[in-house]
Amino acid sequence: MRLLTIDGTCNTCGGRVRTARELAGLSQEQLAAKVQLEGHALTQKAVSRIESGARVVPDYEVPLLAGALNVSALWLLGIDPEGAP
Repeated sequence: MRLLTIDGTCNTCGGRVRTARELAGLSQEQLAAKVQLEGHALTQKAVSRIESGARVVPDYEVPLLAGALNVSALWLLGIDPEGAP
């Protein structure tokens, strides 16, 4: 099965995850730990792959990442410019 990509990446939110994480002063490991506190096993390596666009972000992870980063899920997806950090 062939993986569809958008502009060569597997997700649309990786760049925004990185931006929000850096503005929040979090490391990739700290972001992963915050998501893990919500009950989802996300690793630093997974965060790295999300930010680089090498990993698909399932729909159920978007609100977890948004909550951990204190941004809106719609902003992470590039739909709402108002939910920016």
